[in-house]
Amino acid sequence: MQINTLCISNKKAFKRVSQIALAVAVAMGSAHAQGIFDQADIDFKGNVSSMGVITPGSEATLQGRGFTPGQEILLLSNGQSIVGDQKLVANQDGEFVSKAAIPANAAVGLHPVVIQAAKPSAAAVFDLKISPKTEIFGVEQFTQQSAPMTRGLYQSAYSPKENKLYVVSSVGRPPVQQSELLKVNPETLAIEARITPAADPNRENHVYALYGVSVDDVNGNIWVTTTRNNSVAVYKQSDLSLVKQFDDNTVAHARDVVVDAANNRAYASAFGAGEVAVFDTKTLEQLPSIALNSKGRQAPSPMSLSLDAGNQKLYTVSINTGEAFVIDLKEQKQENVISLPGTRSGSGIAVAPTEQLLWVASQGTDNVLLIDLKSGDVVKDIKVGAGPLNIVWDDKDKLAFVAVRANGQVTALNTKGEAVANLEAGRQPNHISTDGKGNLFVVHKAASTDKNAVDQVTRLHVK
Repeated sequence: MQINTLCISNKKAFKRVSQIALAVAVAMGSAHAQGIFDQADIDFKGNVSSMGVITPGSEATLQGRGFTPGQEILLLSNGQSIVGDQKLVANQDGEFVSKAAIPANAAVGLHPVVIQAAKPSAAAVFDLKISPKTEIFGVEQFTQQSAPMTRGLYQSAYSPKENKLYVVSSVGRPPVQQSELLKVNPETLAIEARITPAADPNRENHVYALYGVSVDDVNGNIWVTTTRNNSVAVYKQSDLSLVKQFDDNTVAHARDVVVDAANNRAYASAFGAGEVAVFDTKTLEQLPSIALNSKGRQAPSPMSLSLDAGNQKLYTVSINTGEAFVIDLKEQKQENVISLPGTRSGSGIAVAPTEQLLWVASQGTDNVLLIDLKSGDVVKDIKVGAGPLNIVWDDKDKLAFVAVRANGQVTALNTKGEAVANLEAGRQPNHISTDGKGNLFVVHKAASTDKNAVDQVTRLHVK
């Protein structure tokens, strides 16, 4: 289940004074309003979240938390209650659950909804996301084969030299007790070898859990991010034995890792530090990091990485600043910042080197931006399904493949930004990798209600 959690703070509320003022005006005439300037909730922590995917014509489930028990709540859009005549009152735990009918003609996108509370009074704003309805099409262009792996799959990476697929998994939040590195036959999807990372000597019942993965075919290694330890590690491709576990706090909340094997470099996105960490893949030593500088005041939080080894460029997207960053690997420094208008929570990025196109997928706004790298202009804003998380460029077939996580779909886009296929791809596709030969490997989640179910890898092959 996808939870669009929309945390509310007084600071955010004050940014939308006009919306709140409208809500107050409406609420003063309501039956449950106590009056003007009654006792205010100065420590207001109420927040509202929407559950699952919301589309035009559907019914939204809304959950409220952090309210004062007995507090009365209005949820207003354009001055009207989005829950009709329902009276929302926080229970003894400060919570409520409600339903909202979404009109069939509702516009897709983020809609500001005002929270107007009384007894005591408070106000804030949250965004209700209405996602596009998507249909399955283009299935005949592909073959599909799926196989169960293990629980908690995150990413995969293909080794052309070994002709193997390496898959990483981790389950739950710290202390993480279940994590694996799998070696998979890319033709049969059979697991040929598997290991569990070593136990962390500094944390009880916790292993060095694996999340991001990339291959180094020059040195015969696999690079992984051990995110919970703010670090990275290196394993052998041959027997999956540990080569080196870097110290904790080497890479602040390490997310992705990519290897530029020809130049003996590995790069890891430091989500928590606004930089890209750099390593020598031959000596296994850490090198000076590459700082990311946003156009705004907020420090960027880099997510996915995409490598253009031929042109010695590295690309990343910041989830919090609405920007993509271009890194010059020859100079080992940031070259450019590309603004991403009309996006929120950008997380996936992929480069088409020959075409000089950049693709950026944003979870919060259900879209993919197609950018011309020569001009830096946005060529097209492509609406996909709910929650596009990751994206990969398949150079052989000249298609970008988007893991649309909340919809359980994979969308294929051509260089014009047109959707040429939209495929069912498991419950929650999390990541896609390519072998460069027309095969895409989709890592996706099993049904969360079944504790015995395991996640799967699906191979898509372009006919």
